[in-house]
Amino acid sequence: MFKLREYHAPDFSQEKFINAPEVSLVPAPLDGVAPENYHAMSIYPEYFKIDGSWILAAESRMDCVAVYKDGEIKVTEFRLLKKGDLVITGRTEKCEEGIYVHPFGFEEEKTGGDVFAFRTGRSRETAFSKDYDELYDLLRYERDHGKIVWVMGPAFSFDHDARDAMSRLIENGYVQSIIAGNALATHDLEGAYLHTALGQDIYTQRPLPNGHYNHLDTINRVRYYGSVSEFIKNENIDNGIIYSCEKCGIPYVLGGSIRDDGPLPPVYGNVYEAQDAMRNQVRDATTVICMATTLHTIATGNMTPSFRALPDGTIRQVYFYCVDISEFVVNKLADRGSLSARGIVTNVQDFIVNLAKGLKLM
Repeated sequence: MFKLREYHAPDFSQEKFINAPEVSLVPAPLDGVAPENYHAMSIYPEYFKIDGSWILAAESRMDCVAVYKDGEIKVTEFRLLKKGDLVITGRTEKCEEGIYVHPFGFEEEKTGGDVFAFRTGRSRETAFSKDYDELYDLLRYERDHGKIVWVMGPAFSFDHDARDAMSRLIENGYVQSIIAGNALATHDLEGAYLHTALGQDIYTQRPLPNGHYNHLDTINRVRYYGSVSEFIKNENIDNGIIYSCEKCGIPYVLGGSIRDDGPLPPVYGNVYEAQDAMRNQVRDATTVICMATTLHTIATGNMTPSFRALPDGTIRQVYFYCVDISEFVVNKLADRGSLSARGIVTNVQDFIVNLAKGLKLM
């Protein structure tokens, strides 16, 4: 039986909290501009002393600022600041300026071991069997109690079995939202429409004559119908990741890129609109699984805190996985500050098929 780790809140009866000063609130001088010495948020729970009480910034995001408004802490992107917003300032983290960063609320039980030991990191040599077992239990729990957001690169759409595995996850309740780019949706729809991805048969991987036109023909046909849903209906599409999302009412956010072909009608061409749409999906996520997409993974990692404040007032952990065949991507995410991410170095097509099989969906 899966059980969430218990959250251990700070003990505010300690002298350092009682004697801490109130935070400094300074009005934003201009729209989109923070005052000097602004406090930048992290992925961890952060508390601020205002009117004698320590207030948690509930909907947090790394690299944003904290604004005090209507008795709450609103974590806000710089670009969304308005002139006069009361921004918290101070760059200390241990109560010196009324700010407390709490990184150990979900600290795991310490295990014994030597100070020096081999293979303590996570690389292509790591055995991930235990990770799969934990994921099976976590996903079964989250299907009923949380929100699972998947961040996906186009590699899934190149393989028949991977598309089928992801579709089964969607249709069995293990997906509440997908974040991706134009390519994933394009090649997945191409697979359903023409049985190819970038002109190669999605099962045999054999290139077809003039196959390099197939993804463009798919985009063009979707644009002709005006929407993905109309394309699916009029072309009798009955398989694939995007088909399953449309069938099950699962939202998907497609963030555009400067290299996009077409693009498909739902793709966000404005990067900040895409960022807002992504954050709207992430802000209540409890498990995030990023697979084979460097930029979308890092972007999502930066906007995902290590915790979630639930409506009943409890604080729970957010589980974050990064799955990629490249160690660089897994390590890059940690380098960007998303220290709570758990890395699995493997082929994502094999990963998703193994996951579906472990959940008894295939």
